[in-house]
Amino acid sequence: MAREDDKRRREPRRDDDREELDERVVDIKRVAKVIKGGRRFAFRTVVVVGDNKGRVGVGIGKARGVPDSIRKGSERARKEMRRVVLAGTTIPYPVTARYGGAVVMLKPASPGTGVIAGGGVRAVLEAAGVRDILSKSQGSSNLLNVAMATMAALEQLRSPADIARTRGKDIEEVRPFWERKHNKEGQPDGQQ
Repeated sequence: MAREDDKRRREPRRDDDREELDERVVDIKRVAKVIKGGRRFAFRTVVVVGDNKGRVGVGIGKARGVPDSIRKGSERARKEMRRVVLAGTTIPYPVTARYGGAVVMLKPASPGTGVIAGGGVRAVLEAAGVRDILSKSQGSSNLLNVAMATMAALEQLRSPADIARTRGKDIEEVRPFWERKHNKEGQPDGQQ
């Protein structure tokens, strides 16, 4: 009896968790496996899941039917969610990453710029909660590789506190320029 009550208590929590996450299907492709009797077709789906507050994940699902592949991709993306370092509504500094043949460059942008990105890059950035950013996708246009390259770029980012600790500097010296406090002469604090 107690176990059934526990299960009922846990179920609504999962439903609430699912509703607050932003889930986007980036790509659906039909793939074939060659077997003895011919070809067996399935669907490969790329799903991006994020909470719009700095956590995002990319998942791949493969199944004979599209709904099953989307469900599998969504579950895998939830398991693979990673925390991303943000500076307000953008990223702290420019970063470039490569995955397979895809190369993605991300640059911070001033507030009000919006997400200047296409396809897989836009889906990952918006799900992560980035609102102002400039991007360029080069090389392969394969949506899976572009989404994974974007994830790799976001995982490279480190917080100003971590960078300051590593370099042995004051946090104000490594903070993004738009967040630095300025003295009366217009110079950032610590510079003459």
